[in-house]
Amino acid sequence: MKTKKTITDNTVDPDILRYTVGDDVVLDLALAKWDCMGTAAHVTMLSEMKGLKRPVVTKAEAAKVRKALAAVVKMSDEGRFVIRDDDQDVHMAVERLLTEKLGDLGKKIHTGRSRNDQVAVDVRLHMKDEILAAEGEVCALATELCYFGFCAGAVPLVGRTHLQPAMPSTVEMWATGHAEMILDQIENLEAAYRLADLNPLGSAAGYGVPLPLDRSRTTKLLGFARTVHNCFGASMARGECEAALLSALAQLMAVLSRLAEDMILFSMPEFAYFRLPREYCTGSSIMPQKFNPDVLELVRSKAAQVLGLQTASLSLLHAMPGGYNRDLQDCKWLYMKGLEIARTTLRILAKVVKGMKVDADACRAAFTPGVFATDVALRKVAAGTPWRDAYHEVRDNLGQLDAEDPDAAVALKKHEGTCLGIDHDLYRRRIAAADKSAAARRRALDACCRKLLK
Repeated sequence: MKTKKTITDNTVDPDILRYTVGDDVVLDLALAKWDCMGTAAHVTMLSEMKGLKRPVVTKAEAAKVRKALAAVVKMSDEGRFVIRDDDQDVHMAVERLLTEKLGDLGKKIHTGRSRNDQVAVDVRLHMKDEILAAEGEVCALATELCYFGFCAGAVPLVGRTHLQPAMPSTVEMWATGHAEMILDQIENLEAAYRLADLNPLGSAAGYGVPLPLDRSRTTKLLGFARTVHNCFGASMARGECEAALLSALAQLMAVLSRLAEDMILFSMPEFAYFRLPREYCTGSSIMPQKFNPDVLELVRSKAAQVLGLQTASLSLLHAMPGGYNRDLQDCKWLYMKGLEIARTTLRILAKVVKGMKVDADACRAAFTPGVFATDVALRKVAAGTPWRDAYHEVRDNLGQLDAEDPDAAVALKKHEGTCLGIDHDLYRRRIAAADKSAAARRRALDACCRKLLK
């Protein structure tokens, strides 16, 4: 089989080329906009370099390149951008298009760059955009859970430890508890964002170049928080960002999996606290009565998959020598797949929670006398009995708890964070602040892109 001549590999065996290119011709389609943005910043910086006898690229030429790059982004948005096998990746595809349109000017855009720092900057810009979108979806799911809890209010719910009946709780406390755990995962996503928000451009193959590159200029143009100072360190950080993001996503998915498991258990006929939307459940090919929570079961499976992706990314890095190694190419698929799974799961769970209903009668009927034991013992303590004496007295007389009422029990729990101490304004403020922060940074990133590619 004949292959076309590539820009960088003229004599590589076709099977070897195909193996090394891997899925880049597909995966890199998601990076087209960011590659054009990085190239626009780089070319702008080249046109402003001081200390050369003649400019590598003039300011007028840089403007032509940026205009051509804007056309490539438009092609990508419309689904017309194609990465050919002989391109190998998005970087060479963009360079090919620019060379076809601009001739020798297109051949200048790679000056002072390596595909190493190109892909590093593409991935970081893509990550920033995706993390901010994921944070918005975290907020959307938390909002649905908080609203579900608000609507249920103080409907009593058996609180469980070891899956056994433990103490009185409420549906509101259950729902907002899960919401808070999910919101807390924004901290992990933010840590991954801060790592991604560093500019590696200008590090080339990891050792810099003998040109007066102004790396701080591209940092400003691309909207990064700061530059990765050490060129070798910038190269080494490739893969670390992906692993950090996958670690955050794995933790998020573990939290989502626990929510899904509760929803499965509490919607079982034996519990029947919640009713799942029928349209989100699947049937059986043989049992006409079945409505299965398959979508929630798959959340557990997807959580395991993301954990596997995280493990793969760390395993890929752990014995790798310093400098760029081609192993790093495989980090791209790992983090992109992790993002796809996590973001889809957030959106799916938000739909299911929004359609879920509470059966208040079933919730109350589930209370057995033992659930009130701790509360009764603490009432005795409040009346003056030492805790350990109250504990043994209640344990030895559990039959006396039959008259306890779940609504009365939860009404007595009023301190911060318990049954009647849930602060919905706190959750609203947290969600609004996270949404506002993510939206502002996305606008800033979009503004950088528009300015570079106008």
